[in-house]
Amino acid sequence: MQNTGKNPLNKLTDVDKRILSELQNDANPNIKKLADELNLSKTPIYNRIKQFESEGYVKKYVALLDNKKMDVSLVVFCAVSLNIQNAEHISVFKQEIRKIEEIVECYLTGGVFDFILKVMVKDLEAYNNFASHKLAKIKNVGKIQSSFVLDEVKNSTAVPIL
Repeated sequence: MQNTGKNPLNKLTDVDKRILSELQNDANPNIKKLADELNLSKTPIYNRIKQFESEGYVKKYVALLDNKKMDVSLVVFCAVSLNIQNAEHISVFKQEIRKIEEIVECYLTGGVFDFILKVMVKDLEAYNNFASHKLAKIKNVGKIQSSFVLDEVKNSTAVPIL
């Protein structure tokens, strides 16, 4: 499983892909069961997982929390346009966005808007406070368009393993 840096997924075996898929489903899989399913002993499974970690395939392990139980049940997607779109202004905006806890995802995009943000807050009042006292106060923000999630149809953290 040498990673040349060119196209690492072409270097993954079917066993590698299966292990990575299991890790995405459960960061603490039953190694014995997985080894039995793959007709391997536990040691090669452990070794491959350690190799995935050291080569950067696995970036980190996290616990996924239930947002409703955490009392942040309103999810909003915000499309943001900047007044000035140059490297310096984009960099400043990115730095400010990283400081705001309610923003859980941020993407620089091409098209009508410059950024798409995923925001999680308690309720509409909390969103109004966030939008007017945090997001709108970032220098160079020109336009904000918000879309409120009514129903979560699919939510996955898994990267497709093709």
